[in-house]
Amino acid sequence: MVTIVFNAFSFLQEKLKAQGLSYVNVSIEIGEGTTIKKLITDMGLDPGDVETAFINGHAEPLDTSLHSGDRVALVPSGTPGPYRVLLGMVNKHA
Repeated sequence: MVTIVFNAFSFLQEKLKAQGLSYVNVSIEIGEGTTIKKLITDMGLDPGDVETAFINGHAEPLDTSLHSGDRVALVPSGTPGPYRVLLGMVNKHA
């Protein structure tokens, strides 16, 4: 098993809360080789709801595999323009 630290932002928090799932600085155990996209679907979210995933502070494609100790943050679509550039989200949607 792999342990990651997970965070979700904006309306993704509401979707996870409705399912009784934690979404702020929570340690989660996942299987070896789990990708961001699989994590998203395993949590009952639609991959289309996630515009960018940050792994250890860097925007990464949704097919990126997760490793033990990774810090994962999911950001939904609709993040305002200037923040998209500052956060490195431009052209990172996968």
